Amino acid sequence: MAKAADQQEEVGGIAVERLRSIVERIERLEEERRALASDIKDIYAEAKSAGFDTKVLRQVIALRRKEPAEVQEQETLLDLYRRALGM
Repeated sequence: MAKAADQQEEVGGIAVERLRSIVERIERLEEERRALASDIKDIYAEAKSAGFDTKVLRQVIALRRKEPAEVQEQETLLDLYRRALGM
């Protein structure tokens, strides 16, 4: 009997319950991510219906994620490139 119990706990050197736990946790998080993505999509739709430009809104959100020094460097380079191209 002890051998049968051991086989249930490990298969081919893999801890079955540990593997199952990891897979189930990943599945739950993937479902949460899908739900959050859907919520975000709804908020962008709300912003669009309120007259906001969603492309610009996405850029603003991306900029807020960055460090101020990185944003400043990118803006400086963008300005430089625009001037170089006569824009």
